Amino acid sequence: MLPSARVLSVEDVSRAHKALSGVARVTAMEGSRHLTELVGSPVHLKCENLQRTGSFKIRGAYVRIAALDAAERARGVVAASAGNHAQGVALAASLLGVRSTVFMPVGAPLPKLAATRDYGADVRLHGQVVDESLAAAQEYAERTGAVFIHPFDHPDVVAGQGTVGLEILEQCPEVRTILVGVGGGGLAAGIALAVKSLRPDVRVVGVQAEGAAAYPPSLAAGHPVALESVATMADGIKVGRPGDVPFEIVHKMVDEVVTVSEDALSSALLLCLERAKLVVEPAGASPVAALLSRPKAFDGPMVAVLSGGNVDPLVLQRTLRHGMAAAGRYLSLRLRLNDRPGALAALLAELSVADANVLDVSHVRTDPRLGLTEAEVELHLETKGPEHCLQVQSALRGAGYRVMG
Repeated sequence: MLPSARVLSVEDVSRAHKALSGVARVTAMEGSRHLTELVGSPVHLKCENLQRTGSFKIRGAYVRIAALDAAERARGVVAASAGNHAQGVALAASLLGVRSTVFMPVGAPLPKLAATRDYGADVRLHGQVVDESLAAAQEYAERTGAVFIHPFDHPDVVAGQGTVGLEILEQCPEVRTILVGVGGGGLAAGIALAVKSLRPDVRVVGVQAEGAAAYPPSLAAGHPVALESVATMADGIKVGRPGDVPFEIVHKMVDEVVTVSEDALSSALLLCLERAKLVVEPAGASPVAALLSRPKAFDGPMVAVLSGGNVDPLVLQRTLRHGMAAAGRYLSLRLRLNDRPGALAALLAELSVADANVLDVSHVRTDPRLGLTEAEVELHLETKGPEHCLQVQSALRGAGYRVMG
C-alpha cells in the first residue's frame, strides 16, 4: 500500500500495470475519421467502455484490493456506488477471493444492480443518493472492520487508473493531447502522473460537466472546494468535491480543466453511437464533448478517453433524444388550421413532401383560445439537421400555414 500521494510515482503505476496483467484488458485505440475532420488533426478514442465491467474502474479497484494483507482480506471489503465503481469492486474482490459488500442507492438502475450482484457482491440498498450510500458503507466498515474501498481518493486506486496512461503512450506514441473526464479525479490524476513522468511534452486536459465542475474553483483556491449542489446527466463524473489524493496530482500535472454543457454531452454520446458504433455513457463521452465544443482548441494528435459504457437503457433513450434535439434533428411546431374535414391530412401530406418524419401529433379543437372554426396542431418531427428544420418551416409557411413555433 502506498502511504501518500507525495510518494506516488510512475514506478507505482508500472507495478500496477504488472499486477493487472491478465485482469484488465488492454483496450482498443480506435481512430475517428469524423472527429479528425472536425478538428483538423488525428483523433483517437481510448475505448475503456470496452473494459471488463464496462469501465476503467476495475483497474484501480483491483490494485487497491490486491495490496491488502491477509488479515485485511479476511475482513472483506465494502464500497458505495451507483454503478461503475460497484461493478469494479465486485469483480476485483471475486477474482482475489475477497468478500465484498456494496451499498447502492435505492433508485440505482436495475442493470447495474444485477451486474454488481452477478460479479459476486452482497448488494445492500440504502439511501436515495450516493452520498447516503457512502455514509452507510463507512459506518459498515467501522462496525465490521471491512476495508473501505474509495472510488478515487487513494494512492493505490490512482496508480491503477494510471495504467490507462501507459497504454496510451504505447498505442499512440505520437500523441500530443490527452482528454479525460474528471469527477473525483482518480483517472485524470493517474493518467497525468504516468504520462507527464514519461512524456512531459504531452498535454493532459481534464473535462468536467458544467453542473458538477468542482475542479476549477478548487484549482483556483489551491485546495479541494465542495460544491453546494451538482446536477448533470453524467453520473460517472457527478462528484461535488475533488479527492485529496488526486487533487494534489491534478493541481501539479494536469495542464487544463475545461467544462462542457449537457447539450454537448448528449451530442457527443450520439456521435459515438452513430459514427464510432460505440455505446458510451455521458461521463465517458465528455472528452468528445470537449472536442465538439472547442474543435480548434487542442493540438493533435489527440486521444479522447472513453472512460465507460455502463449507461442504463432508459437513460440512453432520453440522452439520445436530447442529443438529437441539440443537433437540430428534432423540430417541435404549433400551427393553426381551419377546422374542416381533411385539414390535418393535408398538413401531413405537406410534411411528407418536405421529407419530415412525424413522431407525434396533438390535435386540439376545444381550447377557448381558438376561434370557432380553428384547430391547433402540435407536431414533433424528426429532421435531418438545422438546415432541414428551416426548410420544413419555410415549406409550411409557403403552403399558407401559420407556424407559431
